[in-house]
Amino acid sequence: MDIDLPDVLAEVGEAFARYETALVTNDVAVLGELFRNDPRTLRYGGGENLYGYDEIQNFRSARSPVGLMRKTARTVITSYGRDTAVASTLFYRDNAPGKVGRQMQTWIRFPEGWRIVAAHVSVIDEPPASP
Repeated sequence: MDIDLPDVLAEVGEAFARYETALVTNDVAVLGELFRNDPRTLRYGGGENLYGYDEIQNFRSARSPVGLMRKTARTVITSYGRDTAVASTLFYRDNAPGKVGRQMQTWIRFPEGWRIVAAHVSVIDEPPASP
């Protein structure tokens, strides 16, 4: 199996950047496009467990657009073959000092393009700096 093919990493990196822009601007249409429209698509969030595309879209549509800006760090995208990738990132929000968010997404290439089929978001206390 080919891991981290440069062209695949570039494609998923572009899709990930598009997702990040849509997230912080609350572009529900693009967020909906980037999640696979399938009842098996999952999103475990900071305070919710969403099963299926419809639950994810309902959550997105009802979410407040306030306070979504964030900074990401240590983003890692790894591709496995030509059609599967995992994107992981840390994120920080000014309105949550001392906290670090963690986000992981599984991306699959479908005929219509790269789509998220599983996502997990959690927030923890920021660990102490390593010596």
